[in-house]
Amino acid sequence: MEFLLEYGLFLAKSVTVVIAVIVIVSAIAVASQRNKRESSDGHIEVTTLNHKFEDWEDMLKFEILDEADFKKDRKAKKKQEKQDRKKGSDETRKRLFVLDFDGDMSASDVEFLRHEISAVLTVAKPEDEVLLRLESPGGMVHSYGLASSQLQRIRSHGIPLTISIDRVAASGGYMMACIGSRILAAPFAVIGSIGVVAQLPNFNRLLKKHDVDIELHTAGAHKRTLTMVGENTDEGRQKFKEELEDTHVLFKEFVSENRPQLDIDHIATGEVWYGTRALDQKLIDEVRTSDDYLLSKRLDTDLYSVKYRQKRSLPERLGFAAESAVNRGVSNLLGKLTQNRYWG
Repeated sequence: MEFLLEYGLFLAKSVTVVIAVIVIVSAIAVASQRNKRESSDGHIEVTTLNHKFEDWEDMLKFEILDEADFKKDRKAKKKQEKQDRKKGSDETRKRLFVLDFDGDMSASDVEFLRHEISAVLTVAKPEDEVLLRLESPGGMVHSYGLASSQLQRIRSHGIPLTISIDRVAASGGYMMACIGSRILAAPFAVIGSIGVVAQLPNFNRLLKKHDVDIELHTAGAHKRTLTMVGENTDEGRQKFKEELEDTHVLFKEFVSENRPQLDIDHIATGEVWYGTRALDQKLIDEVRTSDDYLLSKRLDTDLYSVKYRQKRSLPERLGFAAESAVNRGVSNLLGKLTQNRYWG
């Protein structure tokens, strides 16, 4: 009997393990099939923000009103909705599409932003509006140049573009913000820094001290102005400064073109201003948070949050993406040490 009991327990455990393996394999197969149905790049997710606000309103009213008042309020609300639906056949509500951009040194979020803008442009009309909630301290010139070009697509289609800055939009961040037909900022948001900066270390003397020779061969007088390991010359430094100045001129011209009301020579010094001071300098149009702006629009506008979701690989879904994150961090660090130019 003891043997039979032990054998029964062993058999039960074995069956359990087999079933578990089958379930896991089936789940992976289903996930694989679902991924095949998705586009190779990812997909767009759309969320109706009006419903979120309505849920919050109902939840609070349910808690703070007594039962009779709550029922009365619900009845009045349904009556109003019915009247609005009757009038809705003749009136078309405006639509506001909400996008988010969280900028890093290389403006990597532009890979999502470009798809979100393309999606919005398939349905948006001139009477609609796009709100971009922008956060960025700036970064590489060419990266933020591309991000700005993506926003320009919205304006080129005649669609109003509102930029909202709750924390920071400086350097390349402001380059993006100035494209907006209207700029909002929180009272202490950091705005401005219209300037250009570049820096790199030079290890030439250290290498010479250890009898290490560096050979650098170029074709073209200015193919390499400054290097990290070679011996830099005054001529190279002068040419590098000229390139920085030219980049700064391009930056100022771009900002002036999009916000002609600015005194560009006064504000293009690399300085930053907080929201209320930025309003005095005409860098923004209104001191206001994005939350307050959306709340003010919810009664007469359909609000839609549009996000592009990247399809994750199987290792990332299983939590084995740490190595790639480290690699990206190392890549950003190396980028800071090279000859790249940065808005700011």
